[in-house]
Amino acid sequence: MRQTCVFLVVLAFGFPAAAAAQSDGAPDPAKVRVRIGALWMNPSIGLTNLGVDDNVFNESEDQQPKSDFTLTFTPRTDLWVRMGRSWLSGTIDEQLVWYQKYSSERSTNSRFLVGWRMPANVFNVNLGASYANTKERPGYEIDLRAPQSNVGLQAGIEGKVASKSFIGVRVQRQTVDFDDEATFANRLLRDELNHDTTSVTLTLRQQLTPLTSVELNGMRSTDQFEFSPLRDSTSTSFNGSVTFDPLALIRGTASFGIRDFTPDSPDIPAYTGGTMSVDLAYTLLGATRFAVRAIRDIQYSFDVTQPYYLQTGIEFSVTQQIYGPVDVVGRLNEQRLAYRDRSGVPQIAPNRTDSIHSFGGGAGYRFGPDLRLGFNIDSMRRESVIESRTYKGLKYGTALTYGF
Repeated sequence: MRQTCVFLVVLAFGFPAAAAAQSDGAPDPAKVRVRIGALWMNPSIGLTNLGVDDNVFNESEDQQPKSDFTLTFTPRTDLWVRMGRSWLSGTIDEQLVWYQKYSSERSTNSRFLVGWRMPANVFNVNLGASYANTKERPGYEIDLRAPQSNVGLQAGIEGKVASKSFIGVRVQRQTVDFDDEATFANRLLRDELNHDTTSVTLTLRQQLTPLTSVELNGMRSTDQFEFSPLRDSTSTSFNGSVTFDPLALIRGTASFGIRDFTPDSPDIPAYTGGTMSVDLAYTLLGATRFAVRAIRDIQYSFDVTQPYYLQTGIEFSVTQQIYGPVDVVGRLNEQRLAYRDRSGVPQIAPNRTDSIHSFGGGAGYRFGPDLRLGFNIDSMRRESVIESRTYKGLKYGTALTYGF
């Protein structure tokens, strides 16, 4: 891991950027497709997963997995409006999922984001809000496509203490609310998982280059559950992160830190240990694109006898342009869910660890800079000492995307 971090820093600082950073929240003018006065827009649309899902419900072999024809239609628009020195930005993202036989799996997923960023000589102000109303699987543990809504609010302010140094504070609140009738493994998900997360973060940020910044922060957060106060907890975290502008050679953010997780209930074990959150992409010589996502953090479980698990995982993909408009892609995803037991409660599988393995690939043909036709195939399996939790599945089909 240390060698990887050094490699990323060398790449970020060792090559010049081709354009100035959009540090004020502005979009890249070269990539904005539609301009109507002060309104800038980037519309995109995708017809993906047009093919077969051979295990619709993630069932084990003895449950006789069901197969169905499916497709996903995704229109999306990113918007920006210039307001003096500041930018108001937003995203409208709709997703329509259709299954031919199993109508219970059909869904409409809506996501809306809005943000306002005001850079100034002394203070930077950043406000944001998000809303999602979805019917999706919430992570790798729950196989039900569960209706839920999520609301997020964020406010941050930074003050300049030197030419490239800033101190600031961020306040965030996130609400998770499952549908009243969403039931998985004989448990109402709203009773187990409806909760509010409130956090306050103090930050120290250094702008190393126009395209790269590093940040040290300390965060205090609380989780309060609506119907299951047994799960209430407080966390203290310290993190270091590096952020690369979308116009940099490497794009995205990598964060590493330590979290002290303390449940209010004495029969739920605490956790003190490392965390990470990585979302980076790098393009080599304009023809090979590497993307990596990694996570290590606590996630709440629907099962109150094992109320949370430590998720450690990595997703990696490589896209290679073969000749002209033809490209190929390979994908790998490994996740590990290490459960923590509630003391004094009988366990079916004490201190169990579930593993998820996924790999796949595809090929595509580009009809232009924005339009791509592709074929994809992906295999996924989950391993667990609980037999009913094991499954394997295969998805294959075509995708036609514009603007992604």
